[in-house]
Amino acid sequence: MAAESVGAPTAGEYIQHHLHHLQKDFAFNDVVQKKIVDFGVFNLDSVFWSVLLGVIGCFVMWRAARHATAGVPGRFQAAMEILVEMVDNQAKGVIHNEKSRRLVGPLALTVFVWIFLMNAMDMLPVDLLPMAYQYAVGDHHAFQRVVPTADLSTTLGLSVSVLLVCIVYSLKIKGLGGWSHELVTAPFGANPILWPINFLMQIIEFVAKTVSHGMRLFGNMFAGELVFMLIALMGGVWAWQFNPLSGGFWLGIGHVIAGSVWAIFHILIITLQAFIFMMLTLIYVGQAHDAH
Repeated sequence: MAAESVGAPTAGEYIQHHLHHLQKDFAFNDVVQKKIVDFGVFNLDSVFWSVLLGVIGCFVMWRAARHATAGVPGRFQAAMEILVEMVDNQAKGVIHNEKSRRLVGPLALTVFVWIFLMNAMDMLPVDLLPMAYQYAVGDHHAFQRVVPTADLSTTLGLSVSVLLVCIVYSLKIKGLGGWSHELVTAPFGANPILWPINFLMQIIEFVAKTVSHGMRLFGNMFAGELVFMLIALMGGVWAWQFNPLSGGFWLGIGHVIAGSVWAIFHILIITLQAFIFMMLTLIYVGQAHDAH
């Protein structure tokens, strides 16, 4: 790893270092995760940045609501009104229970803003905040990742939270008896012989929706972050070998062009992924309202 190398890291060490999280156990000791699933370890950087961006998002929406006027809106108020209207229209198209929309609508708006802000961290220069953190703690090999949605534990945590909301609404709308009946009678009918198969299919559906919901966001953001790292490596070669007659020079030109093109394209990705996650949240909560 880059932290153990002497001199400048290789390209592989650079990427490996940037893909490593600041990991702690619950006693706040530095640890390295050894297993694929380890509930005794958490990524402190993902927790910090996701909470911070969530607070910022809530503050922005609170400020917009507090300073809203009935007259001609300013640019900030107009932008927030367009966003709220977009989310409200999507919620009305999916969730027909007006009472449920009073909670689910603001929830969907919060999900969109929060995930958009977390995705947008990918637009910052790859080394900006990690190097600032390394300078602050006095360790030039300290780990720090600043895109929470490029962390699978974050995205799966979000998707599991959506699953819990769906279960709550299933119980609230259908009652314990109605939901239990649905678990064993859908999708193949109420024949008692088919109850175990129906129940198994329902569990598979819940697991598949939850995993795919989180994996879709993680996969897109992780790939985007990795592309930015590769582009940064092109710029590193350029800075190390600034010679018009060498390949390093042309890598530098490619670094500028590729970085600009990918940054512009990535604006679409971070917005689209936030919208898709919000829409799937609405769809899954809407399905919890439907009787089968």
